[in-house]
Amino acid sequence: MNFSFSAALSLFFASVFLIVGYASVRKSEERRRKCEGGDSGMPEPSGALPLIGHLHLLRGKDLVFKKFAAMSDKLGPIFSLKIGTYRLVVVSDSETARECFTASDQVLANRPNISLGRYVGYNNAILALAPYGDYWRELRKITTIHLFSNHRIEMLGHVRLSEVNAFIKHLYTTTMERGSSVVGMDTLLEFMTFNSILKKLVGKRIEYGEVECEEWRYKKAIKQAEHLAGIFMVGDAIPWLEWLDFAKVSSMKNTAKELDAVISKWLQEHLEKRSGNGNDEMGLDQDKTIMDLLIDVLPEDVVMSGHTRDTIVKATILILTVTGSDSTFITLIWTVSLLLNNPSVLKTAQDEIDVIVGKGRWVEESDVRNLKFLQAIIKETHRLYPPAPLTGIREASEDCYVGGYRITKGTRLLINLWKLHRDPKIWPEPEVFRPERFMVEETKGWDKSGYEYIPFSSGRRSCPGMNLGLRVVYLVLARLLQGFELRRVSDEPLDMAEGPGLALPKVEPVEVSVMPRLEPDLYQVI
Repeated sequence: MNFSFSAALSLFFASVFLIVGYASVRKSEERRRKCEGGDSGMPEPSGALPLIGHLHLLRGKDLVFKKFAAMSDKLGPIFSLKIGTYRLVVVSDSETARECFTASDQVLANRPNISLGRYVGYNNAILALAPYGDYWRELRKITTIHLFSNHRIEMLGHVRLSEVNAFIKHLYTTTMERGSSVVGMDTLLEFMTFNSILKKLVGKRIEYGEVECEEWRYKKAIKQAEHLAGIFMVGDAIPWLEWLDFAKVSSMKNTAKELDAVISKWLQEHLEKRSGNGNDEMGLDQDKTIMDLLIDVLPEDVVMSGHTRDTIVKATILILTVTGSDSTFITLIWTVSLLLNNPSVLKTAQDEIDVIVGKGRWVEESDVRNLKFLQAIIKETHRLYPPAPLTGIREASEDCYVGGYRITKGTRLLINLWKLHRDPKIWPEPEVFRPERFMVEETKGWDKSGYEYIPFSSGRRSCPGMNLGLRVVYLVLARLLQGFELRRVSDEPLDMAEGPGLALPKVEPVEVSVMPRLEPDLYQVI
């Protein structure tokens, strides 16, 4: 009896909150429209509901970027939706994207203050979610100059090579010593890419198959953070209903606590090592991790926008782990899957490597510039399966115009890269995997310096670690194709279904039949 009364009372108050809140929101919206002189006339889907707007249209099994693509087919290359109390603009064509990344880039460079940034991202200290301003500009400058310059990328070459060699050796050992030619390629590539970025960041790695260590604990927490990043939070759309997100917020806080515990331990180890050397800087430049470099650059007593040095270091390590390992792994697993479904393309790539490099030595990074077809394969993979199908959400810091429509201050905007990369006006047979399209200009009027192809976004908010990630992708793929024959386990093509999330994961695991194709001695010298 008491439970029923309590439940009824809770429902009553919730209803009152919703009714009062909706009335308040509607009045605010009416006042805003009067001040602006009416709607901008931008197309939007029908069926908006009170309070939640078009949120219900984004529910269901279909992935959000595909829902946006279907809306674009009906409404045009730019349209808007009402998401709770906010207006969201979605762009799907290259010309409108060009405006967003050029004339309106600075106005649209801000990020909305969302739950993930507050609870997992060290109160928006991470570069990807930090608001546009002095703090973001300084941190972006540090990452561009000190972490991802061409010089720094070259200095980290031995780390990339070491992890790629470990991956190739593990594959060879599995096929020859263990007598099994079938491997779970997705699992191995995930280990390799995670090790590659973690070793660069903090000097740590996981042995293949090892799961009882702090590095694995960190990896599990990273996966949980990625999962939470893809969960809808009511408070991000309707701020005064954030209390409904209690369970999700609690999960975010617990995940953040787990991540921080591990990163803080690694930071303390780095600081103690430096202190033990008796100076502020330690070791040879090529032996420094990215955490070392951040400590070098940031004074101990620095405070930037309320963030201390330790917080900035930890936040930067966190976001570089997520973006650095995920985008590289996702690109590689999609590439391998596409090649397995297109064996003639795979054979052409191997022939190119055999002619340019040969079978008497391993491919080196310096060879990649001459492997044009290999590069085209990666470009075509990024066209079909960009590392993130949607750009990060931008927020207009002031009124501007995009695509001939007025974008008011506070409006949120994203670009559907998945749709943009499959525009049939630009890409003949856009659903077909055809790397040759990047070898010759098949596309009429296509300007390669334009915005028809932007897998890493563009403008101020583009990915600063793009070149470093591509180095890993090229070297891994080149050595994998050079060193092994790859075949599907069955005659059926691989399932190419995409999964949900901020990135573009492949749903089905990838098992591959692998057999060495070089002389045995070569596998022993790496």
